[in-house]
Amino acid sequence: MDPNKIMSGRFGKLFDADGNWLTNVTAVNASIDFEKEDVLIPGTRWIGKKVTGISGSGDFTGYLVTSELIEKIGQGAEDGKSALVTELIYSISDPDNGGTYRVRLKGVTFDSIPLINSEVGSIAELEFPFTFTGYQIMDKLRNN
Repeated sequence: MDPNKIMSGRFGKLFDADGNWLTNVTAVNASIDFEKEDVLIPGTRWIGKKVTGISGSGDFTGYLVTSELIEKIGQGAEDGKSALVTELIYSISDPDNGGTYRVRLKGVTFDSIPLINSEVGSIAELEFPFTFTGYQIMDKLRNN
């Protein structure tokens, strides 16, 4: 393995459904969890596992620069308005690697409305936890 080929998070970018780069985002996480049920297997002490469902969740953190996303998420708290359902696209292209990895998260809904997270002497950052119901690897990363 060539250490220079390891992707650096400095080159990661998160985009909203309209293709706008969320320039204030400093960290992104997303994963899919497998829900499993125990399966008793005759003749052994081993307990098997059967995948019976999947769920996607994640979060991102960003500097408090504008309230635009907070307002969009907040529409779900208003009577008569539906919750925001959107997509997010994460892209990372490290020039030392020479490749691009890009993932689209579908059916993104936010778990909470982050209103305030501030401390005297510190930069204000907010965390946006979410769930999603599908994904697509748009650009695959391969060894060069």
